[in-house]
Amino acid sequence: MKLWLSLALGITSLVVQVFAGEVEITQNARKRQQCNGMYSRSAWGGDTDPFIETTFIKIDPTGDEDPVVSLVIFEWKDEPLVGVWKSDDASEKTYVCDDDAINAKLCTAEQKGEFVLAPDTAEKSKNPVETKLIHLKNPETINYPIKKTGYYCVGTLAVAEQEYKAAVEFRNAYGELQAAQIAKLPFYGGLTIVYAVLGIFWAFLYVQNRHDILPVQNYITAIIVFLIVEQLMTWGFYDYSNNHGNNALAKFLMIIVAILNAGRNSFSFFLLLIVCMGYGVVKPSLGKLMWYVRILALCHFVFGVIYAIASLTITPDNAGPLVLLVILPLAATLTAFYVWTLNSLNLTMKDLLERKQHIKAMMYKKLWWCILASIVVIFGFFFLNSFTFAGRSDPGFVPKHWKTRWFILDGWLNIVYLVDIAFVAYLWRPTANNRRFAMSDEIAQDDEGFEIASFGGSLDEEDARSPDPMHDSANGQLSPVPPKPMNDNHPPRQSLDGETIFAVGEDADKWSEDDSPRNSAEKTRLTGKSD
Repeated sequence: MKLWLSLALGITSLVVQVFAGEVEITQNARKRQQCNGMYSRSAWGGDTDPFIETTFIKIDPTGDEDPVVSLVIFEWKDEPLVGVWKSDDASEKTYVCDDDAINAKLCTAEQKGEFVLAPDTAEKSKNPVETKLIHLKNPETINYPIKKTGYYCVGTLAVAEQEYKAAVEFRNAYGELQAAQIAKLPFYGGLTIVYAVLGIFWAFLYVQNRHDILPVQNYITAIIVFLIVEQLMTWGFYDYSNNHGNNALAKFLMIIVAILNAGRNSFSFFLLLIVCMGYGVVKPSLGKLMWYVRILALCHFVFGVIYAIASLTITPDNAGPLVLLVILPLAATLTAFYVWTLNSLNLTMKDLLERKQHIKAMMYKKLWWCILASIVVIFGFFFLNSFTFAGRSDPGFVPKHWKTRWFILDGWLNIVYLVDIAFVAYLWRPTANNRRFAMSDEIAQDDEGFEIASFGGSLDEEDARSPDPMHDSANGQLSPVPPKPMNDNHPPRQSLDGETIFAVGEDADKWSEDDSPRNSAEKTRLTGKSD
């Protein structure tokens, strides 16, 4: 019960961070400013105009106090226009219009308490920059309309170290999802369609050759169906969250998606391992090894779910040495899959090559190249991203990459996985000769040509089986007397020179034993005798 409660709490925090358009602002240095990407209405469509709405919580002060907070809303490209330098040698900008700023003519008395903006802000800014002085005794709601796509920020600063709290809603025209996450909606919808098309083609071949299906092809069928369901559930989660926001059903769908993702990883490693072991093509059965592989896949699934729960419930600040108890088991099962899979693939290819099974070996050679290409792509992508993320400390990193960060973290790995599973399905697709190909061995042929043993012996065997009554095999002379039965131990001929091997043509008809008058006259003419 405690496990599911922790998971629910972790899911709640994740959904709030990722999908809720409402964030909190306080006097804490880390929460004074909140930024988020925003799309214009024309970018993704929608029923309402996008906006940023800031609502401060009312405070009831004691006496005649009037607590105030400075507020500014701007697009990140206009950030240099917020605050001004008092002098060339100043150590930092002046952000709030106070008495010193008024005396320095950085702002006017009417602007006291507001953020100080550059004098030519109206001309240089690409989007409106709005600043207000908020009276917490009776705070007003500030609504900032979004006309252009960009990365917008809401900044606050207390004039007299006043505690405050406000809620900022970044509301896009299309729905509740954050702008940085909305691209996942069509992405996972497209993946669902692609997997469905792959499943249709696979189902057609499966039904067409249903009487000749290998066991490994049943596993491939199962994972294709699983992937269609998993991608559909993921798309459904994003679609429901976009339409209905953060509610109980959204949290439940998030739990289902996390479990399905762990199941996909375990199932994929399981399938790849049994394929590399030669199951169904080289070996009809794996015996006890199949149970060991299933146990490893089950352990990896359990550890994957535990890791998902831990990642949702434990923040980096609270992480301690106990986190290793969650990470190490998952790392151990993952390493076991990698080592076992690559070792099995090498042993299978070696066995096939030693037995001269070149066609089957070529299948596994293609699989080896597929795995190698995937590893190269993954490491190459991480290598290139390392240069990109090296500038993560730069304040402009997120504003520049907020639209594509989802693809870097999640999207491209799904595409690599799609290519791999499609390639494996293509290599092991159902055909008309599945079982014949799997259960038979290719005849080894080491030589390019062939040898001719003894024409004489072969011809003698033919003569022994079907002797020609009109052809004397000893001297090639004709004889009117029917030949005696030939001895099976007839010695082989020493030479074929001058002898007829095949009698082809009309003359063969002349030596027929037919009793027709024509043949009788011909026989009398040749022998000089009559019957």
